[in-house]
Parts: sequence; C-alpha cells; structure tokens
Amino acid sequence: MDKRESRQKKVLCLNDRSSHSLIAVLGLIFLITPLLISEGWAYSEEDRYIAGYAAAILEREMGLTQYALSVDNGVIKMDGRGVPPEMKQKIIAELNSIPGVTQVVFQDEVPKTGYMVGTGITENSLMKSEPGWFPKDPLFDPLLADPRWPRFSASYQNYRDNDEFDSIGSVSFGGRFGLYQGDGLPLGLWQLDIAAAVFSIFDLDASSYDLINSDFWVSFPSLSYRIGNFSALAQLFHQSSHLGDEYLLRDRTERINLSYEGVDLHLSYEFFNVFRIYAGGEYLFHTDPSDLEEKSYSGGIEFTSPVGFFNNMITPVAAVDFQRREESRWDTDTSIRAGFELKRTSEAKRRYLILGESYKGHSPNGQFYTRKVEYLGAGLHIYF
Repeated sequence: MDKRESRQKKVLCLNDRSSHSLIAVLGLIFLITPLLISEGWAYSEEDRYIAGYAAAILEREMGLTQYALSVDNGVIKMDGRGVPPEMKQKIIAELNSIPGVTQVVFQDEVPKTGYMVGTGITENSLMKSEPGWFPKDPLFDPLLADPRWPRFSASYQNYRDNDEFDSIGSVSFGGRFGLYQGDGLPLGLWQLDIAAAVFSIFDLDASSYDLINSDFWVSFPSLSYRIGNFSALAQLFHQSSHLGDEYLLRDRTERINLSYEGVDLHLSYEFFNVFRIYAGGEYLFHTDPSDLEEKSYSGGIEFTSPVGFFNNMITPVAAVDFQRREESRWDTDTSIRAGFELKRTSEAKRRYLILGESYKGHSPNGQFYTRKVEYLGAGLHIYF
C-alpha cells in the first residue's frame, strides 16, 4: 500500500468517525427535545384548564384580540400592556370566578413562568410597536430553516455520498437592519429595512481549509408589514457568487459568472405563539448566465416550544423549509433544523440558536447550484 492510499484510508476513517459523532449529537438533540417538552407540559391539569377557561372569557366575553397570560398553581398572571385600563377590574372579577383561581395579577411584561396562553402579544411583537427611525427588530421574523436567510452563523456539515467533499465548514456574516418603522397604514405597521450577508463554505479536509465558494447577497429596499400574527416581506435583492482561489488552483474548475437581481414576497402567520407557517415566491432578472430560469417557490413551518427552561433561557425550536426552483425542474430542496434557542433575558433583541440540521436537494451555494447535495450538520446561528 503506497502512502497516498494510506492517507486516503486515514481520511476516510476520520470522516466515518466524525460522521458517527455528528449523527450521535443530532440524535441526542432530537431525543432531549421531546423529553424537555414533556417536562414542560408537566404543569397540572388544573392550571391548563384554568388557562383555557380564561382565554375563552377574554376572547368571547371581553372581546380581547391581544393578550398574554400564564397560570401557575392557580395564580393568573396577565400582561397589562395590551389591556385597556377601564377593563382591568372587570377582567379581574371575571377571571376570579373561574374554579381553582386563587389570584389574578396584572404586570407590565409578558408572563415568564407557568402555563402560557395568549394571542397577539409577545415580547417580540411589543418591541415592534414603536414607530420611528432605527426600530429594534424586524417586523418579519427570520426563517430559521432557510439556508440563505441573512445571519451570523458557523456550522459543521458532513456531506453524504459526495465524490468531492466530506467535511465542510459553513459560515455567514450578515443580518437585517431596520431603518424606519411607520404606522401610516389603516391597520398594522410597516418597516423599511436593509439586509446583507456573505455565505461561505470551506473544505475542512484540505490542509489549509480551502475556501470553496462565497455568495454575496444584499437587499434594498426591503419592506415588511405586520398586523397581529400576520406578517409579510417584499424585497429587491442582488446576489453574486465566487469560487475560492485555492479551490480554483487545485481543481481547475471552470468558474460560472453567476450573478442576478430578483424580487421576492413571503407571507407568514403565527398560531398561539407556538406554530408558524409561511409561503413565498421569487422572480429573477438581469441573470448571468442569461438562460438561468427565473421562478421559484418556497414554504415552511416552524415550532417554538410554549415553555422554556432555566428561567426561559433555553427554548426548544424546530423548523422545516421547502424550496422548488424552475432551474432544477421543480425538484424539492428540503432543509430541516432543530435545537435550542438561548436567551440572556426575555427582552434580548438578538436570537442565539444552537441547531442540528439536515439538507437534501440542489446546493444552496451559488457556484454549485446545478449539483445535488445531502448533508447533516450542527452549528450556532445569531439573528439580528
């Protein structure tokens, strides 16, 4: 056996071990998540009964469309910011009549403990309620499983059954930044943003961790709208894609001058602050190469656990994103992510997530858009 064959076998052995380790980590994430959720649902049946009864009173009898409350051992804690002052005494009287209720308390924040119910009011939506320059948060929340949503991230990806790549490092640098939020529409809020990101992948099996591909993406104007649990995002964007110099030198791959502008529209709706569904479409123009097909569609669903752990510092999340492109003959690209969101406080603006991921479909990396890939991964994602 020559040195080259020995080195190749050693690399394959290391990749097999890293693959098994990655699968074990992902398996642990998926096993722990339902256990933690089941632990969180261990609130008493009586508290859940009280919460449901209280929600029915607030919505059907009091006509409230925005509220948030929790029940903990018979004590109802309710966010007072979404409740007209003249209604508070009436609400207290009505909720105190529910069997098992020992106290009704109003507070100036979303309740952080107990069995939660509510509609329309969350910490994020409350932070989105002050029109003016440089708003704190986007009105349209990030799509957690979309591989090309602007964010800061670092992930390890293990490619499956790929002749060229095994261990890949994937990083991104970017975000969505609010410029102005207005309330001039009859209902809801609108916001003007600018968004930008760089998405890069590196070959971790190469001695110098060769840069393989970088995509540069920018969007302006980016317009979003929100009313209650419904939100929409429309934006004009540009993307260009570039191969890494080291990769070009070693592989002699013919570079594609991939560049285009486009517009997209996404619609989103949230249910009970737990589930979110969305759908959208994209149309490209000024494409290079000129025969690049223009249309694509996407959709997905996200889950956020209704209960957190360690004083709500850790929250289980899961998301799946589907994309279909005319360029790939309408094959479905599937991205799945699941893990935990980390919060220093419930008011933290940034979102920190540790996620396991699975992807199968055409490569999201620009220069390789004609190739099919499949990988498992895990990493840290930070959204602004």
